[in-house]
Amino acid sequence: MGKKILAVYFSQSGQTEAIVKNFVRPIIADGNEVEFLQIQTTHRFPFPWSIPVFFDTVPESVEVIPTALEPWQTQSGQYDLVILGWQPWNLSPSIPFNSILQDERFKKLIKSKPVITISGCRNMWINAQEKNKKLLNQAGAQLVGNIALVDRHPNHLSYFTIFHWLGTGRKDRKWGIFPRPGVSEKDIAGVARFGTIVKDYLRENDWNGMQDDLADNKAVPVKYSLMFIERKAGKIFQKWVDIIRKFPHKRKSILVAYKYYLAVALLVASPVILAVDFVFIRPFNQKKIKRQMQYYKGVTYREKI
Repeated sequence: MGKKILAVYFSQSGQTEAIVKNFVRPIIADGNEVEFLQIQTTHRFPFPWSIPVFFDTVPESVEVIPTALEPWQTQSGQYDLVILGWQPWNLSPSIPFNSILQDERFKKLIKSKPVITISGCRNMWINAQEKNKKLLNQAGAQLVGNIALVDRHPNHLSYFTIFHWLGTGRKDRKWGIFPRPGVSEKDIAGVARFGTIVKDYLRENDWNGMQDDLADNKAVPVKYSLMFIERKAGKIFQKWVDIIRKFPHKRKSILVAYKYYLAVALLVASPVILAVDFVFIRPFNQKKIKRQMQYYKGVTYREKI
């Protein structure tokens, strides 16, 4: 007998929707029923959107502050599996996604239920997933799987291409020379292979070992240089938000300063910091680094890592 699955997602550009629907294809083909629920918020987040409007989401996304949701309904109150399609904003779960995870009705729906998170992003998802883990833990959900699809191009290049995509709505080559932004169409279509892995565990309703299986098949890419930058950046982002909270009347001007700081930090400072780390720190912390990378590939949650 087929299982009943709820697939919940927020998608501005259509990328996350495509990822989720390709992911569940093998699951549906195996005789299971998948119901889709698209997250809608009262305040609309535009796409494409201007750079100032995008950066205006920084304080609320970093502090995981929810916004009001449009009324939502599901066909059932009981599901064998819940799939959550999401994306990071500012090293945090997007505001619409954090809002559904903090919705009291939704928390009751996913309590004690197995949950799989699946994301599409530029390249940094670790900090945001830790916040997701905390919210799911608070809701009493059982996180059994995580999949992260990323833009495979170098960090500096994808920084430029992502803003081209956000600002124009076009997933094409900036000036005809930069690579295409976002998760590649090949990877979006190929996410079905992870759905094939999941369907086998779903048949048995036994999730033991599934995340290891997904990780072995490169479902959760953890690159040391990005992990290092992201762990540092997450703390810095919070400091900027603290300044905004202290001087709310200067929010716009502080966010302008933050925008330029971010560009300098990523394009200039981070290569220098990584070089220093490579010579003086990384060689002497191999066991700790390996332990951290292994943790981020998993689904357990710890307050301190």
